This record gives sequence, C-alpha cells and structure tokens, in this order.
Amino acid sequence: MNEPEVIAGMLGDPNVPGAPAQTIAVVGLSDNPMKASFYVSEYMQRQGYRIVPVNPALESVLGQASHASLSAVPGRVDIVNVFRLPKFIPAIVDDMIALGLKNLWVQQGIVDLESAARAEAAGINVVMDRCIMVEHRGRR
Repeated sequence: MNEPEVIAGMLGDPNVPGAPAQTIAVVGLSDNPMKASFYVSEYMQRQGYRIVPVNPALESVLGQASHASLSAVPGRVDIVNVFRLPKFIPAIVDDMIALGLKNLWVQQGIVDLESAARAEAAGINVVMDRCIMVEHRGRR
C-alpha cells in the first residue's frame, strides 16, 4: 500500500509510459463546498479528470449526475476515491471486486487495513490514508 509506484500508476507519471487515469468515481462526494470530498474532487475535475459522484442522497454534484452505488455508474471507472468512514470500506471493496475495478484510493484519515489486504489479494491497487489532491499536486 501507498507505494510510490502505485500512486504513479494511478495518477500517471511523466517519466513512466502508460495512460493515466481519467475517470474517478468519488464515493461519499458531498455537495457542501466546505467538505474535503467536494473541494478535493473539484480540484481533480479542474485538472481534467472526469468526476463521477457516488452518493444516493444527491441528484448531482459538480455538474455531474450522482449515482446511488458503484454498480450504478455507467462506463469505465479508473479510480474509486473513498470519502466514507472505515466501516463502509468492506462493502466498497466487495463492489469493486464484483465489478472488476482495479484502483482504490481511500482518503487521508480513513484506514481499514483488513479491507486493504483483501482488496490487494483480489488484484486491486490500494492507496490508503493519503489525499489524492495532495499527491497530484506533488507530481506537477
């Protein structure tokens, strides 16, 4: 977990060939501009990433339709970025395994090592307890 190569693989690295992620499904995205999920996702959207909100309580966020679950998201998802409490991570990992999604990013301050190990055992790349915005800024 949290290895520089995994982060580079997800966010792209100018020195490493391959296509970086383009679509980020944000589980727990809020429409409150004061919440980290909003301003981090807004930053990533400004950097050219397609943000797909996953929050059953909202119709849309950041100009994008919100979806009730990962399984309701149409099209390809490159990264699942999680802004939910640790108790929700096991179900998110279950959904990712069922859907064949390969990149899990769990935001800073959120840790579930058991779910991370289960995800990695299923072939999912995991970054946990790091902010995707901070890591992205550090690459530019």
